[in-house]
Amino acid sequence: MSENALKSEKALKAIDTWVNIDHKWDEIPSWLVDVQKDYFNISELMSHITMDDMLRLMDDAGVEKSVLTIYGHKQPESTLEYVRQHPDRFALSVDVNPSGLMKEVWKLEELVDKYPVVMARVVPFALDNPIPPSHPHYYPLYAKCIELDLPIAINTGICGPVRPSDAQNPMHLDQVCYEFPDLKVCMAHGADPWWDVAIRLMLKYKNLRLMTSAYSPKYLPKQLIHFMNTRGKDKIIFASDFPLLQPKPIIEQAQNIGLSEESLENYLFNNAENFFFSKRNPRK
Repeated sequence: MSENALKSEKALKAIDTWVNIDHKWDEIPSWLVDVQKDYFNISELMSHITMDDMLRLMDDAGVEKSVLTIYGHKQPESTLEYVRQHPDRFALSVDVNPSGLMKEVWKLEELVDKYPVVMARVVPFALDNPIPPSHPHYYPLYAKCIELDLPIAINTGICGPVRPSDAQNPMHLDQVCYEFPDLKVCMAHGADPWWDVAIRLMLKYKNLRLMTSAYSPKYLPKQLIHFMNTRGKDKIIFASDFPLLQPKPIIEQAQNIGLSEESLENYLFNNAENFFFSKRNPRK
């Protein structure tokens, strides 16, 4: 029996570390409208999915937990209800604007105290003034994440929307990881076209990871697959960026990209469990 057949017989479980339930914008940015239409061919990115439908979708895909995105300045009550009713199935990530400095940091701290927040999140290209993660405006956020023992996800790679992408070059994280060695950082949305740089940085820094949100596994580069099977078995984390990608088909894809059974289980579940859901030790 082939290795792929054995994998299909074994029930796989996953953690989806990037799920969007509600996008609450006062005005939808034009770049977001364009990317859903032109890049992903999706017409209803802003639609809300019911809790029951989300749970059915997760069960059908083998997703045990989903990390839902909220924003520091706005927390949709409908999204918070997911974690209140099903804390075993849902956790939160908080999107933070580092240029808001301490106001944003205090809001993050308040949300961490009240809800099961497992990461902070920054999307540099989406900021009004895109600044790289090496910019001093990020430093209060990094200090607070270390204090809270809270991982932070930062988008890397050239973005799909027509926005400047230099701020998302993963080389900016070289200085960050050097200056803040206790900071747990996860690159997000891949690192195209800088995959080799991202891999080299992960080899260099023990607290650096990468999630493949918004990437179909079939498009992951060969050098990343090799890394996942060798020195990077604990480094790469699954995510969908739902509803841009549906979890079930990309989990099925992941079983056919050349990963060993151990590497596949790490990618889909174990690495996220260890990095985002392990017991935290905040300094307070």
